[in-house]
Amino acid sequence: MRNIRNFCIIAHIDHGKSTLADRLLQATGTISDRDLQEQTLDDMDLERERGITIKSHAIQMNYKGRDGKDYVLNLIDTPGHVDFSYEVSRSIAACEGALLIVDATQGIEAQTISNLYLALEHDLEIIPVLNKMDLDSADPEVVGEQIVDLIGCTMEDILPASGKTGLGVEAILEAIVDRVPAPKGDPNAPLQAMIFDSVFNSFRGIIAYFRIINGTVNKGDLVKFVATGREYDADEIGVLGLDLIPKKQLSAGDVGYIISGIKNAKEVKVGDTLTLKSRPCDRAVQGFEDVKPMVFAGIYPVDTEDYEELRASMEKLQLNDASLVFEPESSAALGFGFRSGFLGMLHMEIIQERLEREFNMTVITTVPNVGYKAYTKKGELLEIRNPSDLPDANHLDHVEEPFIKAQVITKSEYVGPVMSLCIEKRGTLSNQVYLTSDRVELTFSIPLGEIVFDFYDKLKTISRGYASFDYFPDGYKQSNLVKMDILLNGDQVDALSALIHRDHAHTLGKKICLKLKELIPRQQFMIALQAAVGAKIIARETISAVRKDVTAKCYGGDITRKRKLLEKQKKGKKRMRQIGTVEVPQSAFLAVLKLD
Repeated sequence: MRNIRNFCIIAHIDHGKSTLADRLLQATGTISDRDLQEQTLDDMDLERERGITIKSHAIQMNYKGRDGKDYVLNLIDTPGHVDFSYEVSRSIAACEGALLIVDATQGIEAQTISNLYLALEHDLEIIPVLNKMDLDSADPEVVGEQIVDLIGCTMEDILPASGKTGLGVEAILEAIVDRVPAPKGDPNAPLQAMIFDSVFNSFRGIIAYFRIINGTVNKGDLVKFVATGREYDADEIGVLGLDLIPKKQLSAGDVGYIISGIKNAKEVKVGDTLTLKSRPCDRAVQGFEDVKPMVFAGIYPVDTEDYEELRASMEKLQLNDASLVFEPESSAALGFGFRSGFLGMLHMEIIQERLEREFNMTVITTVPNVGYKAYTKKGELLEIRNPSDLPDANHLDHVEEPFIKAQVITKSEYVGPVMSLCIEKRGTLSNQVYLTSDRVELTFSIPLGEIVFDFYDKLKTISRGYASFDYFPDGYKQSNLVKMDILLNGDQVDALSALIHRDHAHTLGKKICLKLKELIPRQQFMIALQAAVGAKIIARETISAVRKDVTAKCYGGDITRKRKLLEKQKKGKKRMRQIGTVEVPQSAFLAVLKLD
């Protein structure tokens, strides 16, 4: 155990974690140059295309230190985007040390700070690394001072590196061996292992990844999952190389996998404790907390017959991404589907993409919203996940919406536009700190519902990509919210309903009606598009009917002949409107999401 080191890599998005991980794999000979591709650990097509890490990836490396000893290094590469911070929290729970990577050209950003705090809460040893030192725009002195201020180390502790050229990789490996403590644990105690990830394999069932805290597990042992109480035979155990490497035995401090023929997704919970049936441990591992979804949206199959298939796909996806939460719901317009909880808009987009790519499921996603609390006049509390659950105005006392504390780090020249954006989104400025002469940290209290749609994109636009954003929940506060319905020919389209602030209802209603007017195809009859709050119509647009020119055959003669034909046509249109139905295309749902 003295020669095992478990560490993860944490950083803001695009600071070069995965590229540096490639260099570490090469330097330790874990991967041959022939097998190497850019971002080796990012094995999803989606990750490669977007150049981001979505999943944490664990891999074992063997390294011969300068002292001549052989070390086993277990590396977990983590995502940098705020929407995947849950992956980071799980990885941190399985490690004793962390490489904190900071881009020498960009300096410390919001996600760097929040990931660092996560690591410090778990008492991890932090090794600061300045990456991208080969670039001309690198500014190691200034960024180095930022790191010293942030974590209280000295300039000598910071390792210069470059993921592109391989500069400083040897020094990083030595620092991991010297600075990261060996795992503590008793190999002779009862088995106590924490499951930090799982994947679904269509041939072998569910593969669970775990980190052993205490004890030893052998191939063929009867193991028990504490939270679910299920028992299984350990058909195969082993360590995670570039492929799975089977072993006969794993003991305290090891990171490995177990295959036990589990077929049902519900039977493995990430964060659960694994122990032996014959000699169980007395308490479960205190790992990471349950995930709190921030954004809710309905996911529906395009064909209602595919409902069960969608359920199976979502369960398999949940294994691989434990932060996805869903429950069944039905909608008048879309049939049966699921109300799903996501950590943010990027997370929602990624889930939709993965359903289409990995499971061939084409889905319709409704307008995303957040969870509200409604209090009735009788004093009952209702959890509102879907606008259609909101009680009538005459029974409703007040509604509370979730607020967040948002931290924005930006250059001082963009402070004005960032402030006006936050105030426009009903935010209040609570703090402003100058980190250096030209970098400012702004802290806002802002309703979560306001940042769900396009806040992040707008923030990047007004700051030319320089602002970084991070947030955490800040409780519920009372707000003047109303439910806005969209009506098509008097029929409500529940998938387009939204809970919004009363002051914004009129402008948003007008915009949605105009957008739908462009996107809904014209019919043989006139279609009225209306936005309503309760019984009051606040906006209206009309899609005119496709008409045949019935008066074309009349030339000359009295006007009454033309009028008679037009009246006849009008009656037909009216009758058609009573029986005609309007299909809302999928593009219309998506366009409403992207409304300014």
